[in-house]
Amino acid sequence: MTSPQPRPVRLGVQIAPQHADYTSIRNTVAAVEALGVDIAFNWDHFYPLSGDPAGKHFESWTLLAAWAEQTSVIEMGALVNCNSYRNADLQADMARTIDHISGGRFIFGTGSGWFERDYDEYGYDFGTVGSRLDSLASNLPRIEERWGKLNPAPVRDIPVLIGGGGEKKTLRIVAQHADIWHSFSTPDVLAHKLGVLGTWCDTVGRDIGEIEISTELRGKTTADADELHALGTTLFTLGISGPDYDLAPVEDWLAWRDAKNA
Repeated sequence: MTSPQPRPVRLGVQIAPQHADYTSIRNTVAAVEALGVDIAFNWDHFYPLSGDPAGKHFESWTLLAAWAEQTSVIEMGALVNCNSYRNADLQADMARTIDHISGGRFIFGTGSGWFERDYDEYGYDFGTVGSRLDSLASNLPRIEERWGKLNPAPVRDIPVLIGGGGEKKTLRIVAQHADIWHSFSTPDVLAHKLGVLGTWCDTVGRDIGEIEISTELRGKTTADADELHALGTTLFTLGISGPDYDLAPVEDWLAWRDAKNA
């Protein structure tokens, strides 16, 4: 019996859709694909998260559909979709459609939502952290069921990425539904969270090895990334923002990725 091959290290770049013209965003997507980045992410918000709160901003899902059409190799998704903003079955249908536009390169990244301004300005019920997580837990089975009903079906089993590290609810949802778990953890925090996730996986009858571990690179050194990789992280994501998307750090982290995979 052969041992499973270890997952390769992958690099995602989150192209924040803020403070930039669409042409700049489009050109940045083309540039990161040409550099060999594995995944292009955006985020699902309606206003900037940093800088001028009244600055330029674009909507997530329509951008992702455009990225799916303009690219040919790179995967794409939101880091992360806000479950509160769209009906569960609609989310499934939108994901399936982008999956087809991209030829099977879409990742369904999702979370429970947190940015109160989005809710207030667009008329959504903000609720509580608990109620938003409960909604995510109830919507994911609906999304998965809808994927099984759509004609045509998705191109592939759409990978589900879930962001967040709450130990009582979020990591249970991850154990039940996620192909990828994303967090902002330091090595010490990640080691603890993986223990909690492992317990939830045992509870729901899931092998934790089926879940790819993803971590944000913001503020981290290559030494930090080495530690996170040693703990099992294989997807690392670097955020860049407009108006001028700096690709120099992307090139540096691609070199680190390639050295890990050599």
